[in-house]
Amino acid sequence: MKYYSRGKLLLTGEYFVKIGAKGFALPSKFGQSLFYNPQKERHITWESYDKENNIWFKTKICCRNFNTITSMNEKISNNLSKILKIARELNPKFLLLEGAKVKTKLEFNINWGLGSSSTLISNIAEWANVDPYKLLEKTFGGSGYDIACAKSNKPIIYSLEKSTPKIVKCDFNPSFKNSLFFVYLNKKQNSMRELKNFMESKKVPKESSGRISSISQEIVLTNKLEDFEKLINEHEQITKRILKKKTIKDELFSDFNGSIKSLGAWGGDFILATGNRNNQNYFYQKGFKTIFNYSEIII
Repeated sequence: MKYYSRGKLLLTGEYFVKIGAKGFALPSKFGQSLFYNPQKERHITWESYDKENNIWFKTKICCRNFNTITSMNEKISNNLSKILKIARELNPKFLLLEGAKVKTKLEFNINWGLGSSSTLISNIAEWANVDPYKLLEKTFGGSGYDIACAKSNKPIIYSLEKSTPKIVKCDFNPSFKNSLFFVYLNKKQNSMRELKNFMESKKVPKESSGRISSISQEIVLTNKLEDFEKLINEHEQITKRILKKKTIKDELFSDFNGSIKSLGAWGGDFILATGNRNNQNYFYQKGFKTIFNYSEIII
């Protein structure tokens, strides 16, 4: 049995989605697969492969209580055990009478921030026949936009209404998409930690949250690059004021002649930038060599 979930990039609404704002999210062409075969032995043999098809994690877990028997990484095993235990809480019949051989396969670098955790949650939820949003809430936490992207074949406007996910699929195929590209900043940001810090320390004016929602909806309808750039620039300025941080352009790329939008937790993972091949060379020459055109990474 095979389960598959897509990765994601959150174009607008980072941090704000958790407090009710609308965010615009893009499912990625890259995802993660989970292959499952039942076995009589009452344990799980688990192997995780990276995008180069090398094993990066391996463990054996007892099916009776989902405790680790052997592992090459105790921290990851503990997280996996927690996910499986919660899955059984949500579905008491999950792996009750059998064991399993499981293989996972990533199509993207685990450090890129495209959703190695969310795609795993989505796949395990489908395998265990449980609600992926409840599984996420009881494990990693977060707004759930990445879970929504995992099974979507279109960009989405995502929001929480009384803690319930609201997903609106939309068409986004702008004439200027060849002028959009994504640059990896060579470091992974801990989005769970950053969101926790934001929720604990930041008070967001209603007008700011409302404007973020409007920007998310307006971006979907843009058909001119200059209008798109104005919107992402405004979004950066709003987020800058709330976080009391410099934008990534101010901090690292002040002489770049296009627009730059941080994605997800500020300071790591990917950024969105606008421009042509020369603009891409700007980042390459600064040592940021993982660059994707829009159509290379977004479905």
